[in-house]
Amino acid sequence: MSPDFSQAKWRKSSASDSGGCVEVAYADGVIAVRDTKQAGAGPLLTFTEREWNAFLEGAALGEFTLDELKR
Repeated sequence: MSPDFSQAKWRKSSASDSGGCVEVAYADGVIAVRDTKQAGAGPLLTFTEREWNAFLEGAALGEFTLDELKR
């Protein structure tokens, strides 16, 4: 069964700028990411709690900077 994000509280980073915003939300043990411009209509990229925590840890360690991704 898919998580229901219809009542989820979506959060946007304070670092977001016009045209480059994404939002995240949590529902039923799943984290979803969406494009703010397509809120409610666009696709969701979803992660388990374990996947999300692994991503956040890697980001905190600098593993996903643009320089690292371009290597």
